[in-house]
Amino acid sequence: MPLVMRSLPLLALFFSPSLAAAQPEPSPADVVGTYADMALAVYEDSVTTAEALKTAVDAMVAAPSPDTLGAARAAWTAARVPYQQSEVFRFGNPIVDDWEGRVNAWPLDEGLIDYVAEGTPSAEDNDLAQLNVIANPVLDLSGETLDATTITPDTIRTLHEAGGIEANVASGYHAIEFLLWGQDLNGTGPGAGNRPFTDFVTGEGCTGGNCERRAQYLVAATELLVEDLQEMVGNWGPDGEARKAVTADPQAGLHAMLTGMGSLSYGEQAGERMKLGLMLNDPEEEHDCFSDQTHLSHYYDGLGIRNVYLGRYTRIGGTEVSGPSLSELVAKSELAVDEALRADLDATMAALTGLRGKAERGMAYDQMLAPGNAEGAAAIQAGVDGLVKQTKSIERAVAVLGLNQIAVEGSDSLDNPDAVFQ
Repeated sequence: MPLVMRSLPLLALFFSPSLAAAQPEPSPADVVGTYADMALAVYEDSVTTAEALKTAVDAMVAAPSPDTLGAARAAWTAARVPYQQSEVFRFGNPIVDDWEGRVNAWPLDEGLIDYVAEGTPSAEDNDLAQLNVIANPVLDLSGETLDATTITPDTIRTLHEAGGIEANVASGYHAIEFLLWGQDLNGTGPGAGNRPFTDFVTGEGCTGGNCERRAQYLVAATELLVEDLQEMVGNWGPDGEARKAVTADPQAGLHAMLTGMGSLSYGEQAGERMKLGLMLNDPEEEHDCFSDQTHLSHYYDGLGIRNVYLGRYTRIGGTEVSGPSLSELVAKSELAVDEALRADLDATMAALTGLRGKAERGMAYDQMLAPGNAEGAAAIQAGVDGLVKQTKSIERAVAVLGLNQIAVEGSDSLDNPDAVFQ
């Protein structure tokens, strides 16, 4: 007698008790494991895109032209996509926080690195704000002599935060951004930095002086960026210290996850990166101030926060890293809190998508900061409002999980606005 294959009705497949039992509720250890896997993936993608940036920079300095400079700028923009989604791993993870300043510190006194326009403002009491490493092969660092005849990654490491001043940013994405775009001297008017490709032409045709040393600095800075990102990949690998720190105690790992989400949402992004610049109408408070791509940084920061809560990250190339999530864990404790937080995260992303769209249609972020630009101010404020609201939901999630209260980073722009103008 022939064998007859029978298939279950579709509804039976969806509602089969045996299938439901095969998918147990996630444990804190499961959720923290997903978090560590996502961190590893996002830093691996950051390395991959930084290596592509290094390739584009090498090609540009070998044959400077409008096309090769444009390709290097495009590679920088692409490199920011995964990195900005990694910022949610700060705050709750000291290993990341202690390292982060080497790759993403801002704002910077760009005169430390290269020529700047006359009257360029600098941090108060920064004697090195006009050091101009590119123009000077021998440097006086507060009484100590540094031989910078050849600019190497080690030279840049020594210069970074020289004199203990955070504005002396010598390494990372924003130092590279400055070298690729140059200063944005347009204020709140249209236009980004417009460094000419001839600033990298050696011999006849060099503009800005010291073109060979400028190329040296740019190549060394991109090499150093790749090295620094590789270090963080190691920290989240199978035997990495950052992974061990969050997985050894899953409850502490959950606390780290929510601390990162809350602090990036509130004090860092809503406050220091968005509200402060809006209050001061100051394009110098713009995160990506040379390239005018702050709208992308804000968007991908917000996306990174939502990624961690939902337990999924879409890698460069389209594959997804996903697993048991905070959302599932919170829903198990109190469904309404999970639903509210997911709704708040979606609302924030809608606001940041709107801000991004406005910039991509022609109103750059620094133009949104202009006094009297009500439309631009409303787009920024919508993002601020969404981030502040989701922080309150994040704090409620902490409570329903029975964790100790998280210490959310603050900002005078949100907590004490009068102090901003003192």
